[in-house]
Amino acid sequence: MSVAFTKEEDNEAAAAFLPERPISPHPNWVTARGLAELDAELAAAKEAVAAAQGNADLKNDRSAMARAMRDLRYFTARRASAELREPDGEPGVVAFGRTVRFQRDDGRTQSFRIVGEDEADAAKGSVSHVSPIARALLGKRVGDTAMLGTAGLEVLAVE
Repeated sequence: MSVAFTKEEDNEAAAAFLPERPISPHPNWVTARGLAELDAELAAAKEAVAAAQGNADLKNDRSAMARAMRDLRYFTARRASAELREPDGEPGVVAFGRTVRFQRDDGRTQSFRIVGEDEADAAKGSVSHVSPIARALLGKRVGDTAMLGTAGLEVLAVE
């Protein structure tokens, strides 16, 4: 067996065993911004597939096509299951799409917007509606204390 044949076979094997991106079992709630981000990711995935198909050297880089197709399947499924949700319920109550400012037992103050899973990014001030902190805070009002494990979170503001 030649070395070139083995290398090609290894590339084929790597592409064949690329794991799928996991799809959450939770409802795929999205904000308007989250829906726009999903649309942009889906368009980018379609472009990546087209670029991989147009690659003359595709024979030597099947993993690029495998990654592009995996992302296309993921974002197609996420876009199809997306449920646009606007903040609902009474103003001043922590809900999906709203920003909550709270104080921890140690005196630290934090603020997060509660959004969908694909949109969540704690470094940018947003958490998923299925995260433990969001679950603890949902339905609370200013002045209420939510428990996260043994720690208290006092709601200071809801926007």
